[in-house]
Amino acid sequence: MKKRIALVYGGNSSEWEISVQSGKNVAENIDKERFDVYEVLLKGASWRVVAVPEGELSGVRVELPDGGIEVDKTDFSFTYKGTKIKFDLAYIMIHGNPGENGLLQGYFEMLGVPFNTCTAFVSNITFDKHSCKRFLDFAGVKMAKDFFLREGQEYSATAIVKELGLPLFVKPTNGGSSFGISKVVKEEELDDAIAAAFKENDSIIIEECITGREMTNGIYLKDGKVVRLPVTEIVTDREFFDYEAKYMGLSNEICPAPISEELTGMIQDMTERIYRYMGCRGLVRIDYIVKGYDIYFLEINSVPGMTPMSLVPAQVRAAGISMREFFNALIDEIGR
Repeated sequence: MKKRIALVYGGNSSEWEISVQSGKNVAENIDKERFDVYEVLLKGASWRVVAVPEGELSGVRVELPDGGIEVDKTDFSFTYKGTKIKFDLAYIMIHGNPGENGLLQGYFEMLGVPFNTCTAFVSNITFDKHSCKRFLDFAGVKMAKDFFLREGQEYSATAIVKELGLPLFVKPTNGGSSFGISKVVKEEELDDAIAAAFKENDSIIIEECITGREMTNGIYLKDGKVVRLPVTEIVTDREFFDYEAKYMGLSNEICPAPISEELTGMIQDMTERIYRYMGCRGLVRIDYIVKGYDIYFLEINSVPGMTPMSLVPAQVRAAGISMREFFNALIDEIGR
């Protein structure tokens, strides 16, 4: 009997649109001969099943009318054609809140529903840039110097610039797709950059600028063993890899990265070290700035993008792995 998968996408952050695109791409590539896929669109308190498998034929997808059917959150089920349907597992494809910060993971953990990502605890730590860096302070990982700031806290722009230098980056501690991130090249720009970051989150991190090449690397488990994907180099004419560069074609993602085998191995070793040290699970992508042979950690993406133009799918293709085989491995690993 095929397993029933709740593919959950949407969410409550600025990344909502990208999450929907990721979710729909995952739905297209999951092996319908092995799994029945039910698409769940989450937005605030509304969790609705918007598409279901229909009939005995594989690959048949039916969109439900009237915005779908509301999920019963007491046991994560829904009623369809008079039958109560409970899911065997959840595939979280929500970037940001609540799918990447541990909230949805905590809900599934309480209900005993297996899911594909890191645990609630690990997701919460990895999603918060400041907490993640402090956790990695003891792992022998190179990182940019930073300054942490909560909304309403007094600060001195002059003191921050004196400590971190210029240029520097201002980022919300929680968030993705580069929303709220600014590159500051003059001290007088710092106040506006901080205000922009606080629109995304109530805490921010200000980091020194490490000049180098931007690299990213995916990693996941298959049959309990680590699979290290190829490294991607991100090249853009913009100030940094912002939303437009990521999703509007204003960057060039080169995979495999045009670097030596030695440096490739060093980046993959670092990815595996961080993955194991943090206690990650499922698919994770880790971003770096590489200066010579020095590898500086940027951030962990515990629910990386899965749109057709996203970085991990390109790494999977470069590794010679079909998307169906890839998702089979990720799903088979759930609950292991």
